[in-house]
Amino acid sequence: MIDVPAEEFEALVAEALDGIPEALGRHMDNVVVHVRDRSRPGLLGLYEGIPLTARSNYGGLVMPDRITVYRLPILAICRTEEDVVHQVRTTVVHEVAHHFGIDDARLRELGYG
Repeated sequence: MIDVPAEEFEALVAEALDGIPEALGRHMDNVVVHVRDRSRPGLLGLYEGIPLTARSNYGGLVMPDRITVYRLPILAICRTEEDVVHQVRTTVVHEVAHHFGIDDARLRELGYG
């Protein structure tokens, strides 16, 4: 397993978020992104919230949606730093897509499964 310190990993997540096209990113609403070391088995990332496509009765005082990216599970499946960069980007795009209402089946079709 490759080791990427937490601060460097967080920077990779920030770069992946910055890489989302502005035309799409500006539509992200009420969502925060966290990095945690551990997850339930098999999870690299997790989206928790109400997708934008389901917010017709959203209201104003709702807790933000959360995207969590899990550092150690990602590092466990990567052999190189380039693998880590790629997997972080894939994971961030996958979870942001859930924020936009895109399901896992469609993400697999698009190569972000």
